[in-house]
Amino acid sequence: MLNQVGLVGRLARDPEMKELSSGTKMTNLVLAVDRDYKNKAGERETDFINVVTWRKLAKHCADFLTKGRLVSIEGKIEVSNWEDKETGERRYKTGVVANKVKFLDSPKNSAEASA
Repeated sequence: MLNQVGLVGRLARDPEMKELSSGTKMTNLVLAVDRDYKNKAGERETDFINVVTWRKLAKHCADFLTKGRLVSIEGKIEVSNWEDKETGERRYKTGVVANKVKFLDSPKNSAEASA
């Protein structure tokens, strides 16, 4: 079986890094990816895809990426599920766990570039 994903898009917001109690770092990204086709109004729709990075990659993403940066991501799709405590309903969340993130553009100002 194969579970492999490749995406190119822009960050919809700044990365959010967390450090777990184990000391492991994780960073959440939201990637805006335009669809290949236009809707009836002649506009391209955009998908907002949740992406998680771990350990050193998480630190690099948190340190060097900001909203609007163009990146390519390679990874796998992961679906998590849980029971909603308020409603008792089963909830699902689909996202990407990235194992590679390439920065495809340069930071907009030299202060970011020297960081």
